[in-house]
Amino acid sequence: MAFVTNDNLTGLAVERWATAHSSRTAELMTALVRHLHAFTREVSLTEDEWAAAVEWLAAAGRISNDKRQEFILASDVLGLSTLVVQLNNHFSPQATPATVVGPFHIDGSPEVHFGADMSDGLPGIPLFLTGRVLDPDGRPLPDVVLDVWQADADGAYEAQLSDVDEAQLRAKYRTRADGTYCVRTVSPRGYAIPMDGPVGNLVSRTGISPYRPAHVHFLIDHPGHERLVTHLFRQGADYLDSDVVFGTKDELIVSFTERPAGKTPDDGIIDRPYLHAEFNFALQTTGAECTR
Repeated sequence: MAFVTNDNLTGLAVERWATAHSSRTAELMTALVRHLHAFTREVSLTEDEWAAAVEWLAAAGRISNDKRQEFILASDVLGLSTLVVQLNNHFSPQATPATVVGPFHIDGSPEVHFGADMSDGLPGIPLFLTGRVLDPDGRPLPDVVLDVWQADADGAYEAQLSDVDEAQLRAKYRTRADGTYCVRTVSPRGYAIPMDGPVGNLVSRTGISPYRPAHVHFLIDHPGHERLVTHLFRQGADYLDSDVVFGTKDELIVSFTERPAGKTPDDGIIDRPYLHAEFNFALQTTGAECTR
């Protein structure tokens, strides 16, 4: 029988976790044990610090619910979410790059028509987002669903608003036969991540900016193509170079051009000035060679 010593503890723990019934589980857990033990030794973790870490994790669990995912937020601010995205989305240079999904996506958004206003009267400067969805060779893709969501003028998502019981600033649009789409909404603004929980408390103890630059989320999942989760960021927005969740990418920054009242991109009429951004999404073909 091997009794525990400071020298053999890590080896014993690794040996036990290597008995996992799944070889992948064994790989993940033995690596986790090795790295956790190495971290603990590197920083000479105290018992008080260990207890504080356990309480922090418990607090993150207590504040999480079906609308708030504090552990996703923790993963985001640590850069882990973006790292996982980078490792798992090896798209070609022609394809639109992926970024983090964030903690506020809600399944089941209503499907609306071309140019429908998903802001539904909420305050803000009208914004039209138009373009096409293409394959990597530039061919238009018809009947593609774009799941779109964003924060309101106060920087809050529907998932954060307990008094909202219907879809707000989220909808599903579908491309036409020529691959074109048209989203109508209000111009997004930069906002701070939720600071009232354990993640916010931890960030507040650092010099890290808690803000994200203005952006709109897109999720595009089309048969025969890799699932794309991405953002469009407003060119010139604050915090582009200090995004707290490391989500900004040059290819996803677009110009919001000022337009006068009158004809809109969906051939409608608007009685006030608005903003217009154009962006073509290119989807990676499933199984295609990736070089990004």
